Amino acid sequence: MISNIKTNLSIFESIKKINNYQQEYWSARSLSKVLDYSEYRNFKKVINLSQVSCENSGESLINHFVEVNNMVEIGSNTLREVKDIHLSRYACYLIMQNADPSKEVVALGQTYFAIQARRQELQDQSSEDRKRVFLRDEVSSQNKHLAHSAARAGVKNYGMFTNYGYMGLYGVLKSQDIAKNKKVRKSQSILDHMGSEELAANLFRATQTDAKLKRDNIHGEATANDKHFKVGKKVHKTIKELGGTMPEKLPVADRIGRAKRRLEKEEIKGIIKE
Repeated sequence: MISNIKTNLSIFESIKKINNYQQEYWSARSLSKVLDYSEYRNFKKVINLSQVSCENSGESLINHFVEVNNMVEIGSNTLREVKDIHLSRYACYLIMQNADPSKEVVALGQTYFAIQARRQELQDQSSEDRKRVFLRDEVSSQNKHLAHSAARAGVKNYGMFTNYGYMGLYGVLKSQDIAKNKKVRKSQSILDHMGSEELAANLFRATQTDAKLKRDNIHGEATANDKHFKVGKKVHKTIKELGGTMPEKLPVADRIGRAKRRLEKEEIKGIIKE
């Protein structure tokens, strides 16, 4: 029974394609045939409903439904332009939710893409955990170098010096403001509740400030504080110009300790499988 299910599910795997960027996608026309839609125009109604669902979930259509024109041979060496849509895994998942539920193949599709979605979710979580743990260690190491350079520049109040960097990067928010936004207790570090993107921004801020203090041979606490603020502000501006999410608006991550435990469990499972 299980082997039959796997065999039936493989029909969705068989029509999966990979583009030049090594990204997987499914052709809407191929999928419509697998789902037993005799006419593509009827399947288009399902796609339209799925696009509405996609937008309602806050996702960008262009990332999941890519319209293309294919040249298809229709006989006698004659080609005709046919419109198609390249669908992401998420788009296919939505289509399965909006397709005719009375069809057995649709139920199979719901199972297949639900499994794939969960598998991708776990892979994404693992990737994020690894990046977070690595970057958190890098930030800790860099902050030690920065503290040494700040002391050489004449900084006495390192907490205030740190806040100047945060105020530049977070639009005048101090560390206590960031902690309040993240609902982090006083006993916890705000860095332990940052995702990889936010940690990377802070690592860049710390690295560049350290280099700036050394390169410009900065002397004086007020000058060092000002340099840290300006570097943070420059990083903030660069993120904005690139169209990225501002650090103060990035989602709060769970404690870094939990990410480490998840990775440890993965390693244990890997050893057991071997």
